[in-house]
Amino acid sequence: MTHVTSMLETYPKGLGDVDRQKLAECIAACFECAQTCTACADACLAEDMVAELTTCIRKNLDCADVCVSTGRVLTRRTGDNAQVVRAALEACRTACKACGDECAEHAEMHEHCKVCAEACRRCEQACADLLASLG
Repeated sequence: MTHVTSMLETYPKGLGDVDRQKLAECIAACFECAQTCTACADACLAEDMVAELTTCIRKNLDCADVCVSTGRVLTRRTGDNAQVVRAALEACRTACKACGDECAEHAEMHEHCKVCAEACRRCEQACADLLASLG
């Protein structure tokens, strides 16, 4: 059991119709992806060919910011803000796809980009799965 799951289980009002497992997986994927993208951007900055990685760095940092925001929005369960939740999930999917595609282009040369692309794909899928479960 993760701390995300533990916290969701302690929520005093219940979670309504949301799939608790998909929610927990998506929150965890968002925060993990944010960390991975931040680390990848930093690793890109340490590469000798940093000038050729500016787009990758930009997409890493944009994705990290969107993932953190999405994870935070999903973590807040009090009240109803379904439109914002859906918009955040869509934005996160978009950012993860863009970053994952960019990192995949560099994956053969830079291992950190390969790891990042995998984290982005996982988060993109977790967002899609949660969105689908919301109806």
